Amino acid sequence: MERVRNVEFPRAAIRATLLFMKQIYAALILAAAFAVFALPLRGASPLAGRWDITVTTPHGTLVDWLGVTEKDGALDIWYQPPGGNVYQVKNYKANGAHLSLVLQEANGTQTALTWDVDASGDKLSGSQKRGDSIGQVIGVRAPALVRPEPKSWSAPEPLFNGKDLTGWEPLDPAHNHWVAKNGELVNEAHGANLRTTRAFDDFKLHIEFNCPDDGNSGVYLRGRYEVQIEYEPLTSNPPERRIGSVYGFLTPSVEMPRIPGQWESYDVTLVGRIVTVVRDGVTILDKQEIRGTTGGALDSNEGAPGPIYLQGDHTGGLLFRNITVQVAQR
Repeated sequence: MERVRNVEFPRAAIRATLLFMKQIYAALILAAAFAVFALPLRGASPLAGRWDITVTTPHGTLVDWLGVTEKDGALDIWYQPPGGNVYQVKNYKANGAHLSLVLQEANGTQTALTWDVDASGDKLSGSQKRGDSIGQVIGVRAPALVRPEPKSWSAPEPLFNGKDLTGWEPLDPAHNHWVAKNGELVNEAHGANLRTTRAFDDFKLHIEFNCPDDGNSGVYLRGRYEVQIEYEPLTSNPPERRIGSVYGFLTPSVEMPRIPGQWESYDVTLVGRIVTVVRDGVTILDKQEIRGTTGGALDSNEGAPGPIYLQGDHTGGLLFRNITVQVAQR
């Protein structure tokens, strides 16, 4: 019996060893497969992606954004200038990690605006040129800002006390026309933009506004994404730049009556870069992704908290009231 046990034990050990080796082999094959899927696709352009950009010129610092996608070997390029709206760039040359862009064609009143930039990993750098003026272009890949829904929200806090500008500051004090009157925040004339002294990450914002006929303003989320307010002639703006839009990027899904001179409300929820906008109780943008900064953004640091700011540099006569915020609890 003892001799039999000595024979059987090595056989069992061998079977166990072989089984263990098969398991290890299978695990290595699976790991290798995942590693292959994790590798960047061959031939994918190093320029592809969303870029948060700061341009330093002799006249100041500008906030830009660039979105580049690749399809069938060609690039689809969208550019957000410091002001105005995002637009497609069709005049470009790409060679590997190098990109030359004509952002604005020359015309009778101005010279062309061009970029020459190179991508290196998560950074983009190069130069901007308009005539004899040369600026430095520095970009980083925009953060994904993918975040779970908060566990809860804080109780609503007033951002405007109805009496004065406590908690707010004009971006251009020399041209400030914001005052508190009769419990309302009033922009009496075309002038400075107004921002909160506090910065916010993920939040719910309630704000009521009264926009006169031919008026134009906006509510900036984190100081970077404009929810448009306007009652200009319909021929002045396409749908993605009308009231309720995230300017240039997101078009309201519901067309609502235009009621200049009357009180209306926005209830805006922003989590990461996912936004929901409810106008007068009607959801007009439902959990839509904001691809990048809009014109007039305070900075290009999308991953950081930022203020609420109200646009006052277009027209006067805008009224605001009952401004409250709830912050995410995680």
